[in-house]
Amino acid sequence: MLENTEETPLIGLLNKIKEIQTAGDRLVQICATKIGGNYELLYTFGRDYDIRHIKVTIEPGAHVPSITDMFPAAYLYENEIHDLFGIAIDGINHDYKGGLYRTPVEAPFK
Repeated sequence: MLENTEETPLIGLLNKIKEIQTAGDRLVQICATKIGGNYELLYTFGRDYDIRHIKVTIEPGAHVPSITDMFPAAYLYENEIHDLFGIAIDGINHDYKGGLYRTPVEAPFK
């Protein structure tokens, strides 16, 4: 596991992200990967030279809440995750509805 990684259940994700935003961290990236039959989302935040990660494991078909209300730039990562992995992300500001990437196969990493 990455250093400074905290696992958070999906139900607690928005509360954890709100804590991080309130502390003054910036969003660095959101990454998705498929592990076995589930998916892992890794949210990375930074403040000065300190980096921390929030890891959420989700099952196929789960709906993930968007964090674009707190970190507007997250819309690009969230659209990418939806398009490439088929993960439903609810409430994205600037939702491309599966049209951010043009892929020959829908959700190629699903």
